[in-house]
Amino acid sequence: MRSAPDEIGAVRAAAAVARISDRGARIVAVTIALVWHLAIGLPAVLAAGSALAVPAVVLGGWLLVAALGVIAGIRLLRDTPLPAAPLAGLLLVVDVAVFAAVGRSHLFSPANWVWGTLAWFFLVALWGRPVGRLLALLAAHAATALTAVVLHGATQAADLARATMALYGTSSLPVAVFAGAAALAALSRQRAATAATTNAMVAEREAAERARHERGERLNLVSRAASEVLTELARGQADPADPEVQRRCVRAAARLRRLIAESDDVPHPLLHELRAAADLAERNGLPIDLVTIGSPPPLPVRIRRGLADPLTAGLADARDWARLTVVSSPDEVVVSLVTPDREGPDDPGHPAEDDGQVEHLYERDGKIRWTQTRWHR
Repeated sequence: MRSAPDEIGAVRAAAAVARISDRGARIVAVTIALVWHLAIGLPAVLAAGSALAVPAVVLGGWLLVAALGVIAGIRLLRDTPLPAAPLAGLLLVVDVAVFAAVGRSHLFSPANWVWGTLAWFFLVALWGRPVGRLLALLAAHAATALTAVVLHGATQAADLARATMALYGTSSLPVAVFAGAAALAALSRQRAATAATTNAMVAEREAAERARHERGERLNLVSRAASEVLTELARGQADPADPEVQRRCVRAAARLRRLIAESDDVPHPLLHELRAAADLAERNGLPIDLVTIGSPPPLPVRIRRGLADPLTAGLADARDWARLTVVSSPDEVVVSLVTPDREGPDDPGHPAEDDGQVEHLYERDGKIRWTQTRWHR
């Protein structure tokens, strides 16, 4: 089963790919809108000049849309939300004003720049919104254009055909770019999510195989330790009444029990493993207090071993009583064991391997032994 971090990572990878794909389409849309507006619309307006019915309105509308396009393009490329509704409403007002001010003679000429340019600015204004909104805006633009055609008296069949072709030709490409960009981003997101999921599954399989191999090695190590003690007892080379032999047996049993507890599916594996060691110590007659404060964060098996192994060994060597304390926070876990001091080897619970991620402290003063392991991010 995939963990929540793996799923979040897959979603983030897919979103990153989709953003890159969408950004490329945004650059194309903004570039087409501004270049068309500047290279085709402006020269035609300037060339028509006073032949337009109200030249100031046509040129002023061009300047206003150019300014809106630059501002909207910059915000769009910076992933800053656009005020789509006010922007679209202002573009429609300019649409009506230019159609009214261009005059009958230039109704279908390049000087009436709203035919070819305005649809691209609709595209920029509504980027990222449902395609239905763009279609509604283009329908309003078409209604404005056809109304202007009728009011200017251009109702001949040829004029109506020109208007229809102009609307189709200048609207179909922006709609195709808009819908294609949305489809491409969705497809990129889907493919990236699939690839991330596949990679996560491969990583999980490799991690599971590695964990199985490490677990097998530890099982062999624990089995050898238990086998040595049992062989010596069977051959009469060890005395069951010898405290050292008893301690070896308890330590081997504690390691084996914790190894079994590592594979249990429980909410807090570290606490489960420590409780298993404490339970074994209690069954061997050792009174033990186990105090837990907080909940440990998810920890790799290697870190849990570094935290638990020294305490498990200390419990196996303890006599009379023991107090085991676990203090946890999201960024730190501290495990402490206090037992009466007695004659015996110093620091019996020091970990065999230390990778620097788990700190180990040990002290004794003739009255108590204190062992602590600590992990922090």
